[in-house]
Amino acid sequence: MTYEEFAGSRLSGLLRYAVMLTGDPHIAEDLVQETMVRVQLNWRRVARSESPDSYVRKILTNQFTDLRRGSWWRRVLLRAEADPAVPVAVDHADRSAERDQVWAMLGSLPRRQRAALVLRYYEDLPDQEIADVLGCAVGTVRSSISRALATLRTELVEAR
Repeated sequence: MTYEEFAGSRLSGLLRYAVMLTGDPHIAEDLVQETMVRVQLNWRRVARSESPDSYVRKILTNQFTDLRRGSWWRRVLLRAEADPAVPVAVDHADRSAERDQVWAMLGSLPRRQRAALVLRYYEDLPDQEIADVLGCAVGTVRSSISRALATLRTELVEAR
């Protein structure tokens, strides 16, 4: 398989995975682009691996966990926060509000916990493959998922 064939067949899946990790389609596109540049530069190594999909998913996950490490401009969020002093008009789109609330809760999780949740519940990977992608032990994966779910449960109870 050539790089072009790989990219053509896997790009949309990688983008969906990146959107689930970041919660922002624009950041996800940048993340996938940076990942695919690295994959292209190291294509021989990727193609020789046992599972190129897992290899690339690991690169993307590492890019995500390292996203905030870097120059200062990468740490600046240009996202408007709701001003608690300004009353917000009632929005009848409850479904969108719940989705936004879940995105906010996921965004508050540490990056490795969020990556573990996405790999488990979105990518439907078993513990061993998640551990391979995250570069940690299976027990660490299980504890990360457990802690993340406990945090989300606590936040959901407090929100209601």
